[in-house]
Amino acid sequence: MKILNFGSCNIDHVYTVEHIVRPGETETSAKLEIFPGGKGLNQSIAIAKAGCHVYHAGCIGNDAKLLLDILTDSGVDTSYIKTLDTKNGHAIIQLDPNGENSIVLYPGSNNMITREFIDHVLENFSAGDFILLQNEINNIEYIIEKAFNKGLRIVLNPSPFKDELRWIDIRKISYLILNEIEAEAMTGAEDTEEMLMYFKKNHPGLRVVLTLGSMGCIYMEHGALYRQSIFEVDVQDTTAAGDTFTGYFIAEISKGAQCQDALKTAACASAIAVSRKGAAPSIPLADEVADALLKLKEKHPDRYQ
Repeated sequence: MKILNFGSCNIDHVYTVEHIVRPGETETSAKLEIFPGGKGLNQSIAIAKAGCHVYHAGCIGNDAKLLLDILTDSGVDTSYIKTLDTKNGHAIIQLDPNGENSIVLYPGSNNMITREFIDHVLENFSAGDFILLQNEINNIEYIIEKAFNKGLRIVLNPSPFKDELRWIDIRKISYLILNEIEAEAMTGAEDTEEMLMYFKKNHPGLRVVLTLGSMGCIYMEHGALYRQSIFEVDVQDTTAAGDTFTGYFIAEISKGAQCQDALKTAACASAIAVSRKGAAPSIPLADEVADALLKLKEKHPDRYQ
């Protein structure tokens, strides 16, 4: 069984500001830092640091050597990364003192993935393998169609959400990992329970992981619900929180872990990530997560007690 992540690789420009800039406002940044990032890259690194062999597929620009370096140094297999003679995708990130962020994304090379390249990559994977997808690359619908026809288990993180995702056949997805904003866009519901009911009614075979920020997350499979709280840490930067969670969750599931154990490990890994600065560099190793599971306390939301 293999894990393939067909996803983005970005260069993150992180500006430290007093507050997130409002429309019409100019804010002076106290600091500029440049990090490797992108949901695809972050999630591949998380899977590798969780102890799994993961193949990353995607396109990078001629200015992206640092991205290849960190993927390789993190243990990610880069056999299916193609370098193009163009600029790499990048993100402009505002980071405030509370660790909240605002992101502007330029797709660059991430939006130059051809069907021929997709066919070439998928030739090397077979039924039962996992394929993880986000929405920071082009041709997502084509990848899903091809992967489904080959019998791959498809994990979709529909972020950032765009209207094009409405054309995707959700029946072909095995796992859907999304937050409340993305769930509202997909279901039209504003209440958490209504969102879950939508998926239960319309896609009963779909495994759904709904992340709820400080309220933790909910996993639904065949109508059964499992809840997981967050862990208490001092928040520094939330940029890679969701990507760390997704990568660790898929890694644990691929190892055969029960969903509740996978959720707990992923939540703990995410907590460590938000206690550090940066995106990819903040993702913890499996040993760090195992140690933190013994030391960190869970913060149970009042409404779930």
